[in-house]
Amino acid sequence: MGEFELIERIRARSRADDSVLVGIGDDAAVLAPTPGSQLVVTTDSLVAERHFTADWPAADIGWLAAQANLSDLAAMAARPRWALLALTLPEPDTDWLDGFLDGFLDAAAEAGLNLVGGNLARGPLNVGVELIGEVPAGRAVTRRGARAGDCLAVTGTIGDAAAALALGETAGRALRQRLRRPNARLRAGQALADAARAMIDLSDGLLADLAHLLSEGQGAEIELDALPASEALLAAVNDHESRWRFQTGGGSDYELLTVLEPGTDTSALSASAGLPLSIIGRVTDSGRIVCRSDRHAVPATLGRGWDHFSGD
Repeated sequence: MGEFELIERIRARSRADDSVLVGIGDDAAVLAPTPGSQLVVTTDSLVAERHFTADWPAADIGWLAAQANLSDLAAMAARPRWALLALTLPEPDTDWLDGFLDGFLDAAAEAGLNLVGGNLARGPLNVGVELIGEVPAGRAVTRRGARAGDCLAVTGTIGDAAAALALGETAGRALRQRLRRPNARLRAGQALADAARAMIDLSDGLLADLAHLLSEGQGAEIELDALPASEALLAAVNDHESRWRFQTGGGSDYELLTVLEPGTDTSALSASAGLPLSIIGRVTDSGRIVCRSDRHAVPATLGRGWDHFSGD
């Protein structure tokens, strides 16, 4: 099967609405943004043997490709609208492509996302995604805005994906699902939009991503005992030190870390977000990030998070 047959296969399965004036099949897409909105644009690549391995089902790769990018939109309180997909494939494997589309388009449909174009090329497997979302003008939540004394809060639970990666075949199904089938916290991002001073999604690890929320001269105190852990993580990892390492240094949870004004009603926000919101620390003016525990000794070092170019 040739390139244009593959493109037609993708086009035939893609949804569109009135915002897509010209979609898949032309040189570029023509889109109609909602009046009074601003565009929020993000892009990411999934690389074989870095983000997934050859034994992963194609549908899981497609799902992850969509959700990893949707998580960036969630962190800015944006509504997903349109997607561009750039696939580099070793061979024109229609079974793999159909499986990938099963995952990608299922995730897109849940988020209200239209696939409107992209590119196909032959070469080592690589998945490139660009998403475009919308926010009401002037309402995007950015990484800047934290003040000393503000609370740090995280949605859901953290550490599952890192534990699944470390434990491999011995990890239970629930942990493997968090690694391969994460869910971008789009509803939570919308619920936090008015309360959040700043926000980021946890893709590289809590401590690494927290550093991106802090301005020069700012620091933070993290209460390790307050880090939310799933039942699956508690069952799989018995000692607190290992759990802390997964929770502070492991990426790919795609939860949201947000900065809130002291005294914010987190119970009301949790209800709106549809999942728990846990206070895990506060912003300081110390210039450094400190981890604390009232129950256990804190290791001298904890996970620093993921860096593609660290050499690890």
